[in-house]
Amino acid sequence: MKHDTVKPYNSTASKKEEVAQMFDNIAAKYDFLNHFFSLGIDKIWRKKAIRMLAEDQPQEILDVATGTGDFAFAAQVLKPKRIVGIDISGGMLEVGRRKIAERKLGRNMEFILGDSEALPFENGSFDAITVGFGVRNFEHLEKGLSEMLRVLRPGGQAVVLEFSKPKKFPVKQVYFGYFKYIMPGLGKLISKDQNAYSYLPESVMAFPEGEEFASILRKVGYREVNLRPVAGGIATIYAARK
Repeated sequence: MKHDTVKPYNSTASKKEEVAQMFDNIAAKYDFLNHFFSLGIDKIWRKKAIRMLAEDQPQEILDVATGTGDFAFAAQVLKPKRIVGIDISGGMLEVGRRKIAERKLGRNMEFILGDSEALPFENGSFDAITVGFGVRNFEHLEKGLSEMLRVLRPGGQAVVLEFSKPKKFPVKQVYFGYFKYIMPGLGKLISKDQNAYSYLPESVMAFPEGEEFASILRKVGYREVNLRPVAGGIATIYAARK
């Protein structure tokens, strides 16, 4: 099954519309469930990804599919002049904006509603782009990646953190059992959305990962593409330049 045909609700709506609806539905519980299911390891993965940008000292950073902003907040350690987060879910952005206010970060940080496949920015607007667990939700993957490349300045770096499929025993067996059987049931119970946490493993299984995703990055025009599996291959950090 192609990743762009995997949708949360399998209605007549587009994948983009369904993904926005799903995240609106689970926004209030998202942060809790995200850290609960990953046992907090996702925070470590984000820190590793952000460290890959440190040498560039980016001043203008765009976080695509920002959700409630975890990757954008992690990027504050780089001390940029501005961080912009963009997402198609208004519900997730509301949570993120509350976090901005609580942390008093409004001077250099903003979240806006928008589509990754039609970014509302001029060419070369950003020194760096981050995406955390968001590219597999793109309806048209190559279009979204091309838009990111367009708004990245020449020489700038994009860092993508995404789930992947571990290959080695016993991580593979534990991971697939947890992902397929435990997570959907607990997610449904806590989030009250029957489909959201079934969509998650389905979207991961269908997504082109590893060298296949790296090849797509090269195809749309990125260079110096590198990938770094983390936690035994549960997730992968991809880094690429314009």
